[in-house]
Amino acid sequence: MEFADKTYFYGAMKRSCTALLFITALSALGQHPWLGNTSPDYASLITHLKSLDRANERMFLFDMGPSDVPGLPIYLCVLNAAKDSALTFAKARNGTTLLFNNAIHPGEPDGINACLIYTENYLKLDSINPLDPMVAFIPAYNVGGMLNRSSTSRANQNGPEEYGFRGNAQNLDLNRDFTKMDSENAHTFARIFHALEPDVFVDNHVSNGADYQYTLTYITSVRERIAPSLRKLIYGTLLPQLTQELKASKWDLFPYVETVKDIPDSGIYQFNDLPRYAMGYASLFNTVSFTVETHMLKPFPNRVRATHDFMYSLVRWCVKNKNTLEKARENAHEWEGSLSHFRYNYVRTDEADSLIFKGFQATRDTNDITGLAHLKYDRTQPYQKTIPFYKHYTPKDSLRIPRFYIIRGQERRIIEQLKSQGIVMNELREAQKLTVKAQIVRSFDAISKPYEGHYMHPNKVIERVEKSMVFRPGDVIVPCNQNGSLFLHSVLQPEAEDSYFTWNYFDSYLQEKEYFSNYVFVDKIRSILKTNPELKQAYEAKKSSDPEFAASEWQQLYFLYQNSPYFEPSYMMLPVFELK
Repeated sequence: MEFADKTYFYGAMKRSCTALLFITALSALGQHPWLGNTSPDYASLITHLKSLDRANERMFLFDMGPSDVPGLPIYLCVLNAAKDSALTFAKARNGTTLLFNNAIHPGEPDGINACLIYTENYLKLDSINPLDPMVAFIPAYNVGGMLNRSSTSRANQNGPEEYGFRGNAQNLDLNRDFTKMDSENAHTFARIFHALEPDVFVDNHVSNGADYQYTLTYITSVRERIAPSLRKLIYGTLLPQLTQELKASKWDLFPYVETVKDIPDSGIYQFNDLPRYAMGYASLFNTVSFTVETHMLKPFPNRVRATHDFMYSLVRWCVKNKNTLEKARENAHEWEGSLSHFRYNYVRTDEADSLIFKGFQATRDTNDITGLAHLKYDRTQPYQKTIPFYKHYTPKDSLRIPRFYIIRGQERRIIEQLKSQGIVMNELREAQKLTVKAQIVRSFDAISKPYEGHYMHPNKVIERVEKSMVFRPGDVIVPCNQNGSLFLHSVLQPEAEDSYFTWNYFDSYLQEKEYFSNYVFVDKIRSILKTNPELKQAYEAKKSSDPEFAASEWQQLYFLYQNSPYFEPSYMMLPVFELK
């Protein structure tokens, strides 16, 4: 990886400041210029950050790689960096690091302004402590969407005056692309993420949906999916302390309002952060992950303040608790390595906790134009009441984890994508005959309309069949006992919600390439049945029990063809194998 270099001197800095003074100085916003009702476009944003980079020794701005728009890269801004680019990324990996992502949906630009405020306040400090956590942010992730600006694409949003569009240049929602990786952005994000190995990741958004009193809501990882040490840290320590501190800043921090029915009174539920989403992806690497969702109908300056204050409080918490955070992640990596089964297909349970919710009274009025009843929220009737909160999930399925996966060498796209995620593998240099479990697709469905460019396979039945097979030079063996194995299982186990099979990577293996002609093949069935008594018994039993089968020459011949040496062995066999 090559990064722009910039000399960074620590020697002239004062070392006497404490971590508390360092972070307290960032809390005052005042009448900041980024607290108006505007947010910069891509060109203005990058020009401004480049000017700050040239004028200050406390930040680096890196060109990290291509976006969806040729010639316009994705940048990374790093605060409290080291002396040069190599040392900066080494410091990030070896120390405590937070990564904030902005404008994955550019119509939701609150994080852009919040990070600019944080950066400019940081650069005004008299001195810093180089041992404090490193703060990094992606100023504008969805570059194509940043260029597609208007004031109308977010019909339900209160400001700013102009903003970008949800889809990227290919009209992809980039917050669905972290396993399938159709966009250049996803590849650059992986480069950023694994160069930093952040301890904490935050994806900044603006909500859609119901109206209520809160400005600041959040999504955290499903409890049951993450390591016990991270569950205890996030839900036992971090969230309670963040909630308390933000309360002092006049913000009620509340879970994202995903309603069970049409209004919050029916209850809300924990969002299922699948690996396709930014925070779901990050949590697979045992990173403490949040999605910030400010409320769409609150004024833009208020949403920016709330996003900034969440960022400020989170960094402050990391300053005070970095050792605890690092230890929890170490324990999470050990837990990941100790797993015997991969659990997936998490579903929400009926177990409900109670939450005090601050909402607005929902009413039904008749619209004078449509003449039909419609939902509205009456802000003159605020309320505070207890509602159900469904926050527990359970895995429907699990699979025993093999010691190794073997991937056929022709699947270069998959192999390169796994390498980009830091997955370690070994390429075979000579042919080997190994006994493996082959993944055979017995049945599958496809959705009727494309979703993010794919006709996904939501339902499938996979059989694992033991086979002795020859593997060739170029095939790769991937050990499962490594950091990142949760990502590995999520994409290579075909039944998983966001696996490569689910996202259509292997559809070419689901089509037969050779067939037979009835008039030729009928002459071969006598010898086939003679050499295979078990097949003959199954054939006769099927004729006796299935009248349709007994009346169809095609069905009978195809049954025998499928179970004969003439049938192609690669049909429905995926190019990923499991080795004990």
